[in-house]
Amino acid sequence: MKPNIEPRNYSNLAFHPYNLFMLLLIGSISALFIGLTSAYLYSRFVQGFAPVKLPYIFIITTGILLSSSLFINRAYRAYQDDQTEQYQKYLWITLGLTLLFLAGQWLGWQTLLAHHLSLRSGQGAAYLYLLSMVHFFHVFAGLPFLIAFLVVAHRKMKEPVSVMIYFSDPEKKLKLRLIRLYWHFLDILWVFLVTILYLNSLF
Repeated sequence: MKPNIEPRNYSNLAFHPYNLFMLLLIGSISALFIGLTSAYLYSRFVQGFAPVKLPYIFIITTGILLSSSLFINRAYRAYQDDQTEQYQKYLWITLGLTLLFLAGQWLGWQTLLAHHLSLRSGQGAAYLYLLSMVHFFHVFAGLPFLIAFLVVAHRKMKEPVSVMIYFSDPEKKLKLRLIRLYWHFLDILWVFLVTILYLNSLF
C-alpha cells in the first residue's frame, strides 16, 4: 500500500526519486560538457589550431531557446494558478520555439557545409559540430516529456472535474517543475557554449 502524501509536502521531498534522477542527469551532462570544453580549450591553445567563426544563426537560436525557457516558466506559473487555457497555450509555444531552435541548429550546420566546413575540416570545425550536436541531442531528448504533458493536458482538460483533478495532482506539478529546470539548464549550457565558441573565434 502506497503512503498517503499530502500535496503541500510532496514538492518538498528533496530526495524523491524524480529529484535525484534530475540531479544525476544534470550532473552527468555538466561533467560531459566540462570535459568537452576543456578538451577544446586545451587543444586550441596548446596545438594552436584556427577556430571556426560561429555562424550567425547560432546567435539567433540562442535567443529562441531563451524564449522557450521563458514560456515554460510561464506555463508552470499558469499551472500553479489553475489557468487552463494559459497553461496549454504556453506549453504549445514552448514546444514550437524548441522545434524552431532545433531547425535553426540544423540550418547552422548547413551554413557551415556551404562554406566547405565539415567534421573533417580541422579541429576547430570538428569541435563546433561536436559541441552543438551533443547539445542538440539533449534538447531533442527532452521533447517527448514536453509532448507527453501536452497530450495529457489536451485529454484531461475537457470538463471541470477532470481539470480539477489534473491541477491538484502533486506528481504532475513535480514533473513539470523538473522539466522546467531541465529547460533552464539547457539554456544556461547553450549560452556557455556559444560564449566559449564566439570568444575563441575572435583570436
